Amino acid sequence: MANLSTYFLAIIGIVFILQLMTGGMDGLLTSLFIFSPTVALTQPWRFITSMFLHGGVMHILFNGYALYLFGSILERQISKRDYLIIFFGAGLLGGLFYYMTYLLGIIPPIPALGASGAIFGILGAVAMILPEMRIFFWFIPMKMKYAAVFWIALELFGSFDTSSGIASAAHLGGLLFGLGYAWYLKNRIRYDLHADPWAQ
Repeated sequence: MANLSTYFLAIIGIVFILQLMTGGMDGLLTSLFIFSPTVALTQPWRFITSMFLHGGVMHILFNGYALYLFGSILERQISKRDYLIIFFGAGLLGGLFYYMTYLLGIIPPIPALGASGAIFGILGAVAMILPEMRIFFWFIPMKMKYAAVFWIALELFGSFDTSSGIASAAHLGGLLFGLGYAWYLKNRIRYDLHADPWAQ
């Protein structure tokens, strides 16, 4: 049976094909479901639907690779229920962080789309659960716990850069959700083991 990451990749791939068939970034499907700060409260479903849209081939390839790689790693460490909570929770908090930058006047009302917030949540969860795991960060070998610190700094500063074309606030929100929820999971497991002396 395929894992959840594979199912999400399939959904994202199908949606991207439908985007291309209906006019791409300027097409009907994208315009109906992209996240737009100006209609966030009147059309709140866009917080979810925008997570499955992408802005181009490179966008979906980078997100798809990260989702397949780190999502598969995370799924071997936690339950499917917790994985879904991280994916959608991180995506939602990412959208809220991005919306807050609009409300605070940091960014203009630029529409946003992509699974990056959810994927950064997965990255944060992996960093919390497997902090010693080594990855290549810009071709530099680095432990996940240090990479997470760099991601937080980069996305925090990027949230104030309106010229980047990247929704860094969404990345930051997703990352913090993943870190926080994985921290909760680790402490819940420790508590359960302590509470039940027969649970080994």
